[in-house]
Amino acid sequence: MEQQWLSWARRMQAIAQSGIAFSKDTFDIERYEELRGISAEVLEHYSSLEREKIEALFAKEEGYQTPKVDVRGVVFKENRILLVRERSESRWSLPGGFCDVGLSAAENILKEIREESGYETKAVKFLALLDMNKHPHTPQPYHYYKIFIQCERIGGVKSLGIETDQVDFFARDELPNLSVGRNTEEQIKKMFAFYDDPLKQSIFD
Repeated sequence: MEQQWLSWARRMQAIAQSGIAFSKDTFDIERYEELRGISAEVLEHYSSLEREKIEALFAKEEGYQTPKVDVRGVVFKENRILLVRERSESRWSLPGGFCDVGLSAAENILKEIREESGYETKAVKFLALLDMNKHPHTPQPYHYYKIFIQCERIGGVKSLGIETDQVDFFARDELPNLSVGRNTEEQIKKMFAFYDDPLKQSIFD
């Protein structure tokens, strides 16, 4: 039920944002702003985010609301997968982050892997496009699509990034404490299926 409330709150926020962006009537805009405030109240109640932070995030949004895009790099070495530890929460994730405007998904992930782990890589295969709403991620204020791209190391050396304080490879049955907002254990184990079967077709929700 908690996830359902979060889904409703995100939907209310999306409707409110679109209304604020396209409505010409002052009274309608006020009503949409009120609806956006209600969505922030619901998110505050059903997540660990503070009301002020939620409202600040929503206030920055403009135009028609669409899902945000998060890209994750999948790099294997001898049946182990590359993970980085996030400084902000001391939990581990596949290297990656939001896609930057002006870069393709592949260009984004090569940049993220280099910045977070020190490794130079090349993108070799699109693995998955997953909807965060269909996986047990921690509560988030926005709706995300997650793109997983397999990459191969071609150079570089292990080094820490601004956002990461550890870098290592892990076996599928020895995964560390994960950043569930970024990736789940189930998702990472789905990535190992591509290591086991190089001919496996990409997956999507």
